[in-house]
Amino acid sequence: MNIFKRTPAKVPAPEDCLPGRNTPIPTSSVHYVNGRSIKPPFPENMKSIVFGMGCFWGAERLFWELPGVYTTAAGYSGGTTPNPTYEETCTSRTGHTEAVLVVFDPNEVGLETLFKVFWENHDPTQYMGQGNDVGSQYRSAIYATNDAQRAAAIVSRDHYQSELQTSGFGKIETEIAMAGDFYYAEELHQQYLAKNPLGYCNHGFCQVAYS
Repeated sequence: MNIFKRTPAKVPAPEDCLPGRNTPIPTSSVHYVNGRSIKPPFPENMKSIVFGMGCFWGAERLFWELPGVYTTAAGYSGGTTPNPTYEETCTSRTGHTEAVLVVFDPNEVGLETLFKVFWENHDPTQYMGQGNDVGSQYRSAIYATNDAQRAAAIVSRDHYQSELQTSGFGKIETEIAMAGDFYYAEELHQQYLAKNPLGYCNHGFCQVAYS
């Protein structure tokens, strides 16, 4: 047993969160890679879902490269502080996790494909962090935009838990909830790895296959 190991703090209570601001953080509306809008309104047939997988830089690239995904955006979700900055979110005092908004065409890519990318490319068994990125702002999360998505996310979690357990891994810590407000991150974080090809990324296939 490592008696010096620090347990990351839980998501802060709303009354303990930073006050934030009433005005959104300025950012471009245009996706740097595909030129589409990263802000609504989106085409009528599109659906959206939000994923938290640790640092949003590498997570966003995984999804914008996926056929059938219309657009993506980096932001902050699952918390309390309105319109937080990156620096505020990194204090673990906004309640948010770094997240990726994924807007997709359900006729071209299904939820199961999105879930496969999500589960296989981070460690959902890690509590409040990913690798050396520790804190509630790096927690694993799926934020659904309708009840059917949320139910499907739970089924996918239970399926992957079974696969992990068979391979000797631990309990999934992923938060699954209905999506609240999604706050867009600053421009420098949008499509970061397209702008900085050698930038930091801690995502990739890990543990066991989803299916």
